[in-house]
Formats: sequence, structure tokens, C-alpha cells
Amino acid sequence: MTRRIRDVMSPDTASVEPMTTVARAARLMRERDIGDVLVAYDCDLFGVLTDRDIVLRSVAEGADPEITTVGSLCSRPPLVTVTPEDTTDHAVRLMREHAVRRLPVVEHGGCPAGIVSIGDLATTEDPHSALADISRATPTH
Repeated sequence: MTRRIRDVMSPDTASVEPMTTVARAARLMRERDIGDVLVAYDCDLFGVLTDRDIVLRSVAEGADPEITTVGSLCSRPPLVTVTPEDTTDHAVRLMREHAVRRLPVVEHGGCPAGIVSIGDLATTEDPHSALADISRATPTH
């Protein structure tokens, strides 16, 4: 059964401004046990920063996380996004087409409203899949 994104998304998404340091964003990810933050200024989605971005675009390059900004590392527009009213089928098609694992959810005015991940979709669209089982598992630290 196809659902709406609003029914499966994570609405309590962390957001930081583009001038936030990578170190601060990484601490926020650790505190909230998440792998990404939306980079926004007011209601304008500027980008998405993942833990992978931090490793590959900052740590591996020898950048100082205390002075490097998330705005300089994040994936920038044009970003692939969905709205809360879009269907989960649409989100799956976008993830396949653009080879992404998560999509920012934005209101019609562009204001960030949450994020939907491949794990969110797996647990609702194919609850008996291996990916759904992994996504539901308690993380180990």
C-alpha cells in the first residue's frame, strides 16, 4: 500500500546554518544518533550534510573541523526533495534515479519539514525485508 511521505518521514530532523562548524554538526549528529543534518538558513534549504560527507570531504582532506563550515562541505542545490504529500512510491523512484539514501522533505514554500530515508521506506513498504530488519535494529555504539 502506497503511503504519503508525511506518514513515514522523520519530522524531528536536525538542522544547522551554513556557517556552523563541522565539529558542531558532528557533535549534534552524535548527540541525536543521526547520520545527517539539513543545512538551512531560515526556511531556505541550503544543503544536506552526512556523516560520510564529513569523513570524505573534511577528515580525509585534513581540514580543521573547528573552522571548516558545513556550508563548504554539504551537498548543495539542486537537491532532490519530496513534499509531505508526495507518495512513498515517488520517493523510491527518486532514490533509485538519483542514487541517494535519504531525501529532505520540504513544505511547498521550501521550508525543511523532515527527512525520509531508505530505511524509513523499507520498514513501511517492505517490512519483512532484510533492510527493514536492519533499520529497526537497535544501533550498536
